[in-house]
Formats: sequence, structure tokens, C-alpha cells
Amino acid sequence: MSSYSLNRFLTVLLFVKLILSATITYNWDVTWVSVNPDGQAVRPAVGINGQWPCPTINANIGDTVVVNVNNQLINETTSIHFHGLRQQGTSSMDGPVGATQCPILPGGSFTYEFVVNQPGTYWYHSHDAGQYPDGFRGPLIVHDPASPYAGQYDEEIVLTLTDWYHDQMPQLLNYYLNASANTDGSEPVPYSNLLNENQDIKLNIQPGKTYFVRVISMAAFAATYLQFDQHDMTIIEIDGVYTQPQTVSSLYVTAAQRYGVLMKAKNTTNQNYAFISSFDLNMFDSVPAYLNPNVTGHLVYNDSAPLPAEPVVQAFNTYNDFDLIPQDQQSLLPSPDKVVAINFGFMVMDGQNRAVMNNVTYVPQKVPTLYTALTTSSFATNPLVYGVNSNSYVLDYNSIVEIRLANYDTNSHPFHLHGHQFQVIYRSPPDVLPGTSSPAQVSEASDSTASNTPISSSPVPNYTASRSVPMRRDTVQVYAGGYIILRFKADNPGIFLFHCHIEWHVEAGMTATMIEAPLQLQTTQSVPAAHNATCQANGTPTWGNAAGNTVNFLDLNGANTAPMPDPSGALV
Repeated sequence: MSSYSLNRFLTVLLFVKLILSATITYNWDVTWVSVNPDGQAVRPAVGINGQWPCPTINANIGDTVVVNVNNQLINETTSIHFHGLRQQGTSSMDGPVGATQCPILPGGSFTYEFVVNQPGTYWYHSHDAGQYPDGFRGPLIVHDPASPYAGQYDEEIVLTLTDWYHDQMPQLLNYYLNASANTDGSEPVPYSNLLNENQDIKLNIQPGKTYFVRVISMAAFAATYLQFDQHDMTIIEIDGVYTQPQTVSSLYVTAAQRYGVLMKAKNTTNQNYAFISSFDLNMFDSVPAYLNPNVTGHLVYNDSAPLPAEPVVQAFNTYNDFDLIPQDQQSLLPSPDKVVAINFGFMVMDGQNRAVMNNVTYVPQKVPTLYTALTTSSFATNPLVYGVNSNSYVLDYNSIVEIRLANYDTNSHPFHLHGHQFQVIYRSPPDVLPGTSSPAQVSEASDSTASNTPISSSPVPNYTASRSVPMRRDTVQVYAGGYIILRFKADNPGIFLFHCHIEWHVEAGMTATMIEAPLQLQTTQSVPAAHNATCQANGTPTWGNAAGNTVNFLDLNGANTAPMPDPSGALV
């Protein structure tokens, strides 16, 4: 094909894409709703337009999504993060309060607008003050007419996995972070396991059909096993990345992960089948008597046939997601230009149970980090301007970045990177790090000096990248006492958090900030005026370094260096 013909073809293709793309608008009033999904206790939940569960966002690849939010909660601020979306060119729409925006005050409005250029299974949730376990969470599906699996299934099913608490998050956070009351730092254990935010769901199944089941964990804490009785699943997608097909009998899904699977229905209607979601009890420091870790749903082939009891599963035979192969065959990225080495664990600081990454506990700064990156000129490449407790790492544009994450805790952790789907280069077995893992290894004094010294001086052991085509996703489990090696290309200018997706640990400070290509960010993006107005309504500065200094960007006097005495939020 000649150069002229190729250019003409690409121009026509772009024109067709523009014609086919649509603008999908959602107008949402965020409200309190009384709910009782497990049948045990009525409590308030954060709903949308007076309804709960929250609705699904549906879009096609290439569409523009507009979400107009009005906060009618009266007593709590809010925000929305669209989990897994890269937000290429729209960092201001990513949603985490303190990083890319100010909180939406009660009575306030805010508009998110972005183009979805990636297909797959995603979700949205509040990213403010630990709010989403109180119900502000829902599926986000980006359909792909050009999917490599188009034509191989008949219908889609969205299946969410969630944990449910009877108490509201402000009360639970006050307890969890209070080192005097919660002396061992144990996370609150949920009361119930939910499927599609319920405990009695029935999926109507037609014999002979193939279903594309989009499995989404919207949990705050629990990891979950999922198994359909007498029905295998074929994995074709993880976290928005198409994979080569892999047939499995069950899934292990951590908080915030997603799987797309094909499930072939039976050819007869003589019986119905159960499926089970079961919490991984190893995630909990103790198992309270009130907890039923299992919830059962049903595949209904015949309304007249009985519904079977919960299946008895002696052991879940799960597949290691590390072994999944991306369908696009993206090869191993080259050796890194920048290595970000992070060790993490827990400690007590100023009477609070805190998480630390390289001995720094994350604290939101006076100026949201995106605003600092946009307003500090060439100083934006200096991590100091973002404040020590933003735990910031500056990444050069188009550099290859490798994160070496070492877990000095006795439990596993699901880590999520905003703005990217990373390659998982290596994951160690559990309990391989030296001295794993006593919180006493970290002294309060070491943190108070704002040191960047790792929790343990021992480096991540040598590793060998064992896959020429590594698995990619945006949320990955790092085992207790183990480490993981992640790699990505810094081709998305913006501010992107890297954090454990156990919500207790987010609020305890287990977060780092990736400052990606800040000089390119300054020339290609800006913050909508209405977003600045939201900050003004909060009394939050939108200019200068982390301390709000607009004269000397390296003077951080007054920057936030300690967590708030009490977690924000209010009970209804």
C-alpha cells in the first residue's frame, strides 16, 4: 500500500470512529439510602439517585463518558475514581481526593468527562475518606466490537463480589486507626459476603448458550474464591487485558481485581446449579463468630426445578494469574531506566496504627498533587515540592519504570497502580524476605525524621524474568513476606497513586505517588475551572508546592507531615 493510500485509509478510519463514537451522560445525585442486603441489619448506604446498588456505567470503546455529580449526602464529602481507566490526557478526572482533586462538598457539584480508549471490565468507586465500602461502588463496562472473542459468546453477565459491614466507615476507621483501642492493628472483619450486592441472586441461563461473565471484586478487604458447580470457566480477560484462553474450575479474586470468563451452559434444563463465593479466611487476623464467609447464587435453567444447596468444596483449585498470557503478545519491556524500590509494613505513630512505605506514611498535602505539578514550572521534576509525605517518585516521559515491592507484613496485599496496566515480571513465593515481618523493625523515630530509609536494609533478592510475554493487569497480589517486580512505560503524563487496595490500609497511609512526566503534563493538560471552584469552596489552595508556597517552591514549611488526629467523615 502506498503512503498516500495508507494515510487516506487511516483518515477514513478515524472519521468512521468519530461518527460511531457517542457521548454517554450520567446525571447523579449522591444520596443516602436505607439498605439491608444480607437480611441482618438495616443501615445507610451511599446510593445514586435514591437507589442502591449503584448503577452500571456502560460505554463502547471510543465513547466520551460524562458524569455530573451532585453531592446530597449532607454530612460527607465525596469523589469518584474510575478504577482501571488510564485517563490518558485527563489526569484531573482520575478522582482520588488530595492527589488529583479536592473533595466534593455536601451540596456541591462536579463533572467528570473523559474518553474511554480501552475495552474491558472496570468499576468505579469513591476515593475519599474510605467511603466506598459504605456502598459507593459500581461496575463500569467498556464494550469492544473488535474484541478478539467477538462472536464466541451469546450474552454478557456482570457479577460483582463484595464484602459488607454493618457499621459505617467513619466509626470503623476511628476504631481501626486508634492504637489504644485496636492494640494489635487488626482490620475490621466484614459481616457478610455479597454477590451483586445481595445474598440470593439467580442468573437465568439458556441451554447451549455461552456467557461472557464479567467478574468484578468491589470488596474493601476480603479476597474471594469463586466456583460454579459443574461449569468450568475460560479466562479471556483480566483487568481490561485480553488473555489467551485458559480454562479453570475456580477463581481467586483479590479486592479490586476483575476477570472476564466464558462459561458454556449445559444443553439440558433438567436441573439448576449453584455457585459459591467464599472469603479467603487467611486474610483475617481472626474469624469472628458472626461471619458467614460464603454466599451462594444459582444458575437457573428451569424455574420449576428446585434450587440446589450450597455446594461443598473441599479445596478450591485456583489458577496462578502470573501464568496468564496477554492475547496481544506484548513482549517484556526493556531494562528499566528508573527503579522504584519500596518496602512496606506497619507501625504506630502519634497514637495511630499506620502503614508505611519506605518508612513514610502517606498524608494528603495542602495543595492537591496534580495542582502542584501544574504550577511549579521546572521545579515540578523535583520530588521535594510535593511534600515528603506524599511519598512521590518523579518519572521521566517514556522511561521504562520498574517497581520492586517488598512486603514485610505477615499478610498478602493487593496493589493497584492508577493510570497503567503493568507487566508482572516476577512474583516471589511467600516468606522469602529476611526478617519477615515484625512491625517493631520500624521505629517511630525513624519516621519522624522523614527518612526514606527502607523498613529493612536488605534489598529485594536477585530475580530472573521468566516470561518473554509477561502477564499484565492493574491490581496484583504480593504475598506475605514476599516481593513482586512490576514494569511499565511512563507514557501517560499525570499524577497516579500506587497503593494497597485494602481500604483500611489506604486510610492508614499505604500509598505512594507517581509523578509522571510533569513537564509534558504542564504543556498538554489543565484543570477545569469548575474543579478549581470546588477547591475554593473547600478553602484549599490550587497553586504552589505541597505547603501552598508560591514564592519558594523548595520551602516546605507548613506542609502536612502527620496524619489527622481523627479520620474524616461523619455518621448518619
